[in-house]
Amino acid sequence: MVQAPLGWPVRLGGRPVLLRPLQRRDARQWRAVRAANAAWLRPWEATSPEGADPPPTFGQMVRAFSREARAGRMLPLVVEVDGALAGQVTVSGVTWGSLRSAHVGYWIDRRLAGRGLMPLAVALVGDHCFRVMGLHRLEVNIRPENTASLRVAEKLGMRDEGLRERFLHIDGSWRDHRTFAVTAEEVPEGLVARLRTGGRRT
Repeated sequence: MVQAPLGWPVRLGGRPVLLRPLQRRDARQWRAVRAANAAWLRPWEATSPEGADPPPTFGQMVRAFSREARAGRMLPLVVEVDGALAGQVTVSGVTWGSLRSAHVGYWIDRRLAGRGLMPLAVALVGDHCFRVMGLHRLEVNIRPENTASLRVAEKLGMRDEGLRERFLHIDGSWRDHRTFAVTAEEVPEGLVARLRTGGRRT
């Protein structure tokens, strides 16, 4: 049975990090941030093995995100840092029933990387998934070469579940990924609270 996310549309956090739905009026700022970070993000973002498809328009993307969120299949959120659009966190692959699981993807403006902002953003969305939506398990899949993203999982104290060989098509080829996961039972205190203790498991 599909369950729509409670409280959608949702706003999480505040300052310095706010998570909120992508809106059509974000088009100019979103395109500018993506263009400035295109080369930095290319090695980590999914591609199609059949070749490049025409990208959706910005309006089509916003409508698709909203539709998927209302259907309970996705939680797509913009990351704002001090009021400026700086990245995205997307919970997707949401499965209900006896699994209640999803995976999390994220990116941030390179100029803001390494400041602890993305671990906080993922922790905020993780707490919402566990405490409000009622999900049981979250995972992130990261290329072994992506040291910045590996640090996010480390700071949140996520379990390393090992290597998935040729797991996703990235930058033109099938790439290995390491899977990190956390369940609701592992973080009764919440991911934000765990982050504040340096990722230590209680």
